[in-house]
Amino acid sequence: MGSAPEGASRSIADGPGARLSTLDRFLPLWILAAMAAGLALGRFLPGVGQALDSLQVAGMSVPIAVGLLVMMYPVLAKVRYGETGGVLRDRRLMAASLVLNWLVAPAFMFALAWIFLPDLPEYRTGLIIVGLARCIAMVLIWNDLACGDREAAAVLVAVNSVFQVLAFGALGWFYLQVLPGWLGLPVTSAEFSFTAITGSVLVFLGIPLLAGYLSRRIGEATRGRTWYEERFLPRIGPLALYGLLFTIVLLFALQGGNVIDRPLDVARIALPLLVYFTVVFGAGMLTGRFLRLGYARTTTLAFTAAGNNFELAIAVAIATFGAASGQALAGVVGPLIEVPVLVALVYAALLARRFFPVDAAADALPPSPPAPHPAPAAASAKEIP
Repeated sequence: MGSAPEGASRSIADGPGARLSTLDRFLPLWILAAMAAGLALGRFLPGVGQALDSLQVAGMSVPIAVGLLVMMYPVLAKVRYGETGGVLRDRRLMAASLVLNWLVAPAFMFALAWIFLPDLPEYRTGLIIVGLARCIAMVLIWNDLACGDREAAAVLVAVNSVFQVLAFGALGWFYLQVLPGWLGLPVTSAEFSFTAITGSVLVFLGIPLLAGYLSRRIGEATRGRTWYEERFLPRIGPLALYGLLFTIVLLFALQGGNVIDRPLDVARIALPLLVYFTVVFGAGMLTGRFLRLGYARTTTLAFTAAGNNFELAIAVAIATFGAASGQALAGVVGPLIEVPVLVALVYAALLARRFFPVDAAADALPPSPPAPHPAPAAASAKEIP
């Protein structure tokens, strides 16, 4: 494997140009430990899960919401919001993202649900709901770990949020009632709460997005960009990993009993999810490579297409079918499978850098210290002073 472009070591706890920290280097181990701790809590201290489940506001778990907000803030504080205009002008990226997120991914999940779970309608419906809930939160972590384009990720997540509010209910109606009727399959009746969808978007994206934007604007205005990116961001960076691990512990603690008591059901739900995450991510990488988006934006495209808003899917499933329903269990299995699979895909994406031109991959990354040899003129023109 050839040498990676400058900036390849950027991760959620790093400042610009820094190397992987000890925390990030052993991320899979921390995630496995968090999963094990959550399962142990849920299994041996069932009162913990019940207490966490009781702490809800408007159908949202307050502890999980806190973990997600802490996780997302440092990533969104790193975004250079003044440079997002170029992302919006990238028609290839925007069109590819919309097609993958709102046409390909939901249709593919619908097909997988019917192929793998034809005899389990509750789990099948839960999977379809997961496929409709496009990711607006944890995808920022995976994108950052894989050295994706932060500005592009922020824009695509915002676009997904708008579409989520406008299209989730209509797509749910189509995939649960209209399309099955056309195909001669059983129809599922479901009423989705517009309030729940809007609330999820506003809380899990709106709050950290506003906080990140204000942090950069105020920090750069008062202390300058150098201080903000070299002093402030490295201090808050580890919060993203702590928030991620905290959220994973809570998710596994809430459903530890179900996961351990119903292993065959979990396995049947997990198999189509595994296929979904892998295939959709691969489709995103191949699409970006075909469109010559460069490594950073291709990676962002792939992760934003493969990730799902599990918090929204779980909230909708519980509000529509009940907390003890099979639909809710399918929603919970989603992040249990998504977290380890997407961590593996982070490493897969980094290995795939060799198939992207170095200059194209560097175009979307933050500037790095000058290389010891002169850079080509086309690449140096991309650097920001």
